Amino acid sequence: MGEVHIENLVPQDFRLFHHMGSCSQHFNEDHIFSEESMNVETSEILDKGLMEYGYESVPVYLAKFNSFLPLYLLNMMCSVIRCLHYRRRCRIRAPCCNEIFDCRHCHNEAKNNINVDQKHRHDMPRHETKQVICSLCGTEQEVQQVCINCGVCMGKYFCETCKLFDDDTSKKQYHCGGCGICRIGGLENFFHCYKCGCCYSNLLKNSHPCIEGAMHHDCPVCFEFLFESRYDVTVLPCGHTIHKSCLKEMRDHYQYACPLCSKSVCDMSKVWEKFDMEIAATPMPEHYQNKMVRILCNDCGKSSEVQFHVVAQKCLNCKSYNTRQTRS
Repeated sequence: MGEVHIENLVPQDFRLFHHMGSCSQHFNEDHIFSEESMNVETSEILDKGLMEYGYESVPVYLAKFNSFLPLYLLNMMCSVIRCLHYRRRCRIRAPCCNEIFDCRHCHNEAKNNINVDQKHRHDMPRHETKQVICSLCGTEQEVQQVCINCGVCMGKYFCETCKLFDDDTSKKQYHCGGCGICRIGGLENFFHCYKCGCCYSNLLKNSHPCIEGAMHHDCPVCFEFLFESRYDVTVLPCGHTIHKSCLKEMRDHYQYACPLCSKSVCDMSKVWEKFDMEIAATPMPEHYQNKMVRILCNDCGKSSEVQFHVVAQKCLNCKSYNTRQTRS
């Protein structure tokens, strides 16, 4: 009720004041009820349009054909297609070109399209975003979570540093100060390795081999920059990083060596046993039986001199067949 200054009350107010004492219970109940009603109404306003804007409402296959469409048709489609990357209730004004996009990924895909002149292609600096546009009322405003006009929450998850809005909180987004960007998967499930310069799963905390800046390079298969990739990344036994999907594709094509250092990406002992059997069943012609070659093992890094065989040469140190001939 706040402070009551009795000296300002006239005689009839005194009667009302004493009467309120007997009715205080009803007054408090009404007050609580009104607060609950206000909370419900506020919640309804904040959640208006929740999960109604974003990628699930768009035919995803259209994104695959962007590079084949004429520029005027692509621009026309972009004006009606919603974001393919996030569930959010706002759009952003790109600080680099002053154009409006659903998100920075939409901007980068449009501005790095094959139909765009190469000298005009560029990525959007995410941290420099200053203005957002509410998707419900169209009000342009400074970056903030709640619209200043209609009061809607423009993203259940909001990062003021990254200027990131997302209604799909099932991703368990969190901001990593070490990385300087937002990650997904839940803060409690990851740790930041300051030598590698990235977040890794807690399962790798005491076992991953550290390589300085391991995530600050392109995927060796698809050449996407891994540090800001939206797709799952895995750490190879050698410490190099690669997209999970790219690693699976390598294995589907029987490629089991790291594209960067050529070390085996998994336990190959069973395969080496098969090599032993194949070599034993394939004797070399008499002319090659005493031929010796110098080899370097890709797995352990040791050099050795071994007998040449047409199938493969076995490392004398670690028994791996992942070797290369350095001198005949």
